[in-house]
Amino acid sequence: MSDRTLAARLPGILIPRLKVLAVAMTGALWLAACSTPPAADGDEEVEVAPSTPVPATPSTPGTSSPPPFVLTPPGPSTGGVSPPPPTLPLPTTARFVRSPWNSLPGWHTDTVEDTWVAFQRNCDAIVARAGKTVATNASAWVATGPWMPVCAAAKDLARRGPQAGQVRRFLEERLEPWVVGTARGDAVTGLVTGYYEPLVQASRVQGGVYQWPLYTAPADLLTIDLGSMYPELTGKRVRGKLVGNRVVPYDSRAEIENSPQRPPAIVWVNDPVDAFFLQVQGSGRAELVDGPNRGGVIRVAYADHNGHPYVSIGKWLVDQGQLTLAQASMQNIKAWARANPGRVREMLNANPAMVFFREEAVNDVGDGPRGAFGVPLTPGRSIAVDPSIVPLGSPVFLATTYPNTNQPLTHMAFAQDTGAAIKGAARADMFWGFGAQAGEQAGRMKQPGKMWVLWPRGSAPQSAR
Repeated sequence: MSDRTLAARLPGILIPRLKVLAVAMTGALWLAACSTPPAADGDEEVEVAPSTPVPATPSTPGTSSPPPFVLTPPGPSTGGVSPPPPTLPLPTTARFVRSPWNSLPGWHTDTVEDTWVAFQRNCDAIVARAGKTVATNASAWVATGPWMPVCAAAKDLARRGPQAGQVRRFLEERLEPWVVGTARGDAVTGLVTGYYEPLVQASRVQGGVYQWPLYTAPADLLTIDLGSMYPELTGKRVRGKLVGNRVVPYDSRAEIENSPQRPPAIVWVNDPVDAFFLQVQGSGRAELVDGPNRGGVIRVAYADHNGHPYVSIGKWLVDQGQLTLAQASMQNIKAWARANPGRVREMLNANPAMVFFREEAVNDVGDGPRGAFGVPLTPGRSIAVDPSIVPLGSPVFLATTYPNTNQPLTHMAFAQDTGAAIKGAARADMFWGFGAQAGEQAGRMKQPGKMWVLWPRGSAPQSAR
């Protein structure tokens, strides 16, 4: 994404004091890696799934003042036998350990031909970056050098049209698996969650039931890239605004809503919980069912956020005694909101975090939004990762299970996105696609998983730092 830098917005006198400023602001502003918004992380307490019903009866108001708001057998390989596994230290307790192709569970059954379009898109992004000066946040991307001959060969194969089996042979001959493992070479087991692209009903104009805005990024929002001046803070950013010659935390959700100068709204949504969950996912589609452009569908893509920590509204309702933890599903939160219209704003403001959006056209209904790697996400084949461990743009092989089952889900994917809670070795957040069915799968996805980075032969995968 494109961020306004400190140098563009702050007086020069403040720049030498930025490191002190970063420390001072840590308690007030949210430091995080640039990526999808803080809530778009697959770890929301609320699952998009049926749960214990909750009676739609009004609550007793005014019992306590709310905190800020929140929801919540392997086949043969053509690659040959690898030498003894070298290791590459990572900035965690894990290492990359070279592995043979036949160590990947389910590799021979994966329909890797289905990844070919995504592989070429991934290569296009890598090649486009080669030789260019890029923003500091892009330092978490793959190093372009080892990939240039691979991508050139992939383009040549695509031009000729791969025949049956050629894609798998190409991958096995050109790439090599490196397991995210321990020092002994054992694969690390991480957590695999899911996210998706929801659909909301919206209008271009405020009115009637369309009262819940999806805002563009405010003109006065500063995003300060700390890594541009202090390499040890690479990937860390703070967000705020100028008041006089001082940088202060940006407004909370409640402060934005109560301000006479709110950011422009792209659309107004007819359901507050739908609007909230779209913010949790980080992007979505809006069907314009009223007002100008009625009947059209647009994408509202993540642009930025206000820097405040995310708080789960599901947890808030539990803390307020309005729901039990077993009842805290999206469906029951919606039921509570319908039964308590006078407290909806109170619930929402319990979460100080606010996500801002930009409008995009939906050019291909099968594509997802653009992730942190800058290419459209591919349902089931794109994942968010911790870029301090797995560089963005890396093809990976993921071995996990389908949501709430022991049925193996083993296939090739691409590290094309990030998320604030996607931290640690073998941690992944799978993009399930668009719509309600994708939402059902994403909401239930909390499975153990193992990960192999697929890297060009002759080179070792770099960590992002």
